[in-house]
Amino acid sequence: MSNFQIGLGGGCHWCTEAVFQSLKGVTLVVQGYISSIKKNNSFSEAVIVSYNPEIISLRDLIDIHLHTHNSTSDHSFREKYRSAVYYFEEKQKPVIETYINELNEDFENEVITQILKLDKFDLSKSELLNYYKKNPEKPFCKRYVHPKLNLLRKKYIEKTNL
Repeated sequence: MSNFQIGLGGGCHWCTEAVFQSLKGVTLVVQGYISSIKKNNSFSEAVIVSYNPEIISLRDLIDIHLHTHNSTSDHSFREKYRSAVYYFEEKQKPVIETYINELNEDFENEVITQILKLDKFDLSKSELLNYYKKNPEKPFCKRYVHPKLNLLRKKYIEKTNL
């Protein structure tokens, strides 16, 4: 079966990249900046995840995404760190809406994650790619990435390569 793709944004793309690189069935994670259309046409940090749906489902990816960034917080950096699931094809949108609505029950506050059409993607500079894999002991990684990976180990261990 061929790979499927989805865009995910929420927090720093170094964190998001590390989280999704740790999952079984994810074949590629590319970090950079994604823009959508209309009022969401500014670039925001995000990743494009290629995955094998026979190993990991889109629902699992969205579930993990919502739990590994502040998906219920509308903080002042939301333009740079837009909480979003970016679809490639229009037929993905209602499926994503259903999953987010179902998963919203897991949270005390309402999920604010937007469902947006992916319009443009700009790859990060090469020295920033695979940031966690190259720098796991850097202070940033210890402070921000390690807790997310620990959450994966606790809540989603069967889905991870950790």
